[in-house]
Amino acid sequence: MSTKEEQPVRRVLVFSIIALALMMMAIDSTIVATALHSLEHDLDAPINLVGWTMTAYSFGFMLMLPVTGKLSEQYGRRRVFLYSVAAFTIASLLCGLANNVYMLIALRALQAAGGAGFTPSATGLIIDHFGKDRDRAVSFFGSIFPIGALIGPIFGGLFVTYWNWRGIFFVNVPLGLVSILLARRFIPADVLAGSAAGRADMDWRGMALLGAGLFASMMAVSSLGEPGASPWPFAACMVVAVAAFWLFFGHIRRAEFPFINPKLIYGPSFGVVNVVNIVYGGVRVGAVALLPLYAANRYGMDALDSGTLLVAQGVAATLFSVLGALAIRRTGYRMPVYVGAATMGLGVLLLAAHPLGGISAYAWLAGGAFLVGAGGGGLNPATRNAGLQLAPQSSSTLASIRTMSLQLGQITTVSIATAVLTRASHPGDTQALVYTLLAVIFVATMTLVARIPEHKGAW
Repeated sequence: MSTKEEQPVRRVLVFSIIALALMMMAIDSTIVATALHSLEHDLDAPINLVGWTMTAYSFGFMLMLPVTGKLSEQYGRRRVFLYSVAAFTIASLLCGLANNVYMLIALRALQAAGGAGFTPSATGLIIDHFGKDRDRAVSFFGSIFPIGALIGPIFGGLFVTYWNWRGIFFVNVPLGLVSILLARRFIPADVLAGSAAGRADMDWRGMALLGAGLFASMMAVSSLGEPGASPWPFAACMVVAVAAFWLFFGHIRRAEFPFINPKLIYGPSFGVVNVVNIVYGGVRVGAVALLPLYAANRYGMDALDSGTLLVAQGVAATLFSVLGALAIRRTGYRMPVYVGAATMGLGVLLLAAHPLGGISAYAWLAGGAFLVGAGGGGLNPATRNAGLQLAPQSSSTLASIRTMSLQLGQITTVSIATAVLTRASHPGDTQALVYTLLAVIFVATMTLVARIPEHKGAW
């Protein structure tokens, strides 16, 4: 039991080790986008195949999230964390050595399998070892990801400009090695490692059904964004997805040891939290990702100006996530979500509207982006803790479900929006309507906030 009462300095060190790994994953989520043109040229590959270096990562990440969450609970968070960092580091090295686009795509999927284990295992480690400080430690996770997303394009641009695209993968190797060495030395051993409690048979059928449903649904929404795409691939993928999910939910209701306990997905309180995470997490990120395209289409901004709009959003998300983490014991969970949702809705409405009062288009969009980031950052600690508090023993699985919710919301938002824009005669005006609709969704979802389980203080 003494391992759970580490000195404060040790907890700070453990959190720093975990944060380093999470930062590495967050940087990787955006850094590759800066090298697409270089990859196209150096690997002599068409742009659609080069684009799959990002798509393969998204698919692999989504498919492995629930698996790594379950493995963390069965075989120990520290063990899965170490193996995940090792897999991510080795795959990064091999990505940097790849000599054709097909090899790179396959290795990116392997890299994603490693990256998918970071958040579930890291969340479990915090729950296991941080005692009454775990609510704040988990809340601070929300400030790591926007920082990494901002750093990624900067590092990517520097590597591609002054070295080559291989540097965007090689940079993970020293970071990964340092994370592994420090984790082995300072993160306490798993309490359940080797115990009978962690050795229940894996639910392979449940894993396969969920994987098939996720893959088919992601293929379906991705097909929407293809210019001039036929509706048949979407329809076929959706049929497979619906059938796989129907079989999956039927299976986990009947299974003695299901892959994921159904109550964690749609049970009382859990279902509400998951929906809120999809909308205020995933849909928000998707809306922000479309902002540079909107600035270019509607206001003719160049790549530099439109890209820097994301800085305003990232800074706000980081700042208010930290403030929310510090205040969460006083505010509870519901108030930050109400305020954050209203702020996000206002920010998206400002993006949709024309600038007023002689304000420049850039300043107007930056202000709207700041509000969206502030709202999302402010509610992030509350939505992250609300589910975990209900079942701390299932923290790794809950973390994977939350991350899946964010990914599904983001991918669906971007795919549907781009599908609409490819068929629009005036894309800028059409995207303004999309933002207006998103504002309505943000406000409408506020009706669910009263059903989020409330809590103030440590848990």
